[in-house]
Amino acid sequence: MVTPYRIFGIELSPYSVKVRSYFRYKGIPHEWVVRHMGNMEEFQKHAKLPLIPLVITPEGEGLQDSTPILERMERLFPDPSIELPDPALGFLSALIEEYADEWGNKPMFHFRWWYEPDQKSAAERIARANLPGASDEAVQKLAGSLEGRMIPRLRLVGSSAETKPQIEASFRRQLAILEPHLSRRPYLFGGRPCLADFGLFAQLYECSIDPTPGAVLRERAPRVLTWIERMLTPAALGDFEPWSSLAPTLEPLLAQEVAGLFLPWSTANAKALAAGQAEFEVALEGRPFRQQTQKYHARSLAALMQRYAKLAEPRTLDAVLARTGCLAWLHDA
Repeated sequence: MVTPYRIFGIELSPYSVKVRSYFRYKGIPHEWVVRHMGNMEEFQKHAKLPLIPLVITPEGEGLQDSTPILERMERLFPDPSIELPDPALGFLSALIEEYADEWGNKPMFHFRWWYEPDQKSAAERIARANLPGASDEAVQKLAGSLEGRMIPRLRLVGSSAETKPQIEASFRRQLAILEPHLSRRPYLFGGRPCLADFGLFAQLYECSIDPTPGAVLRERAPRVLTWIERMLTPAALGDFEPWSSLAPTLEPLLAQEVAGLFLPWSTANAKALAAGQAEFEVALEGRPFRQQTQKYHARSLAALMQRYAKLAEPRTLDAVLARTGCLAWLHDA
């Protein structure tokens, strides 16, 4: 009997459902383990950090951080591959995944903990997951504690009264771009999912199960919702497409969201970290965006730049990056 991998996560963790979706696509034997107070001893035995997801391998090794988990599993389980055959398109997929993980998380977290209906809904669902079988009184007590802990964390993603319009506009613009793109294909780069799908779907899935952003998705982006549902149990439905057929509807995401918001923000964060600044401010679309400096974001940007540097022939890629405004920011990183 094959010993399965064990994925410790929770439905309200985008990085957990990202890893679960990948394991399902690959057909990797695994168990989805909802982390709760009753199994914390096993979790803590294998986790280096108190963060989910945690993947425990059949050999008993603990793996954390969603992107490195996918990269490691891709080496062990290469088929069906999530890597595009063209390395240039592979970098664009990685760039969109990085955007999703680091910037796309902002609207998800913002909506969840800014609006009272979303706060109440998320806190209760997390509490019930952590206290299986507990009384309503115990659940509500924990839910209240979670609200008190999570709402102040909005500042960690840069969510404030000042930045609220920017974050919410980014979410709506992302949907407006993706809706026509996904009306013509089942996945972002064609007939099968790639790294970008797993990263972007995970953040938008969380939005879809929360009251306020879920209502926006149902009203404005039914095709995006269909893609989100497909990504819960993805399957290869065809081949990847060439950039010539993807560019008309996917380049706006690179130009408006990745180059317009994510890369200037991520570059400013890395520079602030190098300068030893606890906080930083960057102008995004002509308006100030303030946030605490984040170490992990700087590391993930450096990893993305290493991937770019390893490309043997980036000329075709550079033309796309220049046309969308991304190239200058990558050279500045």
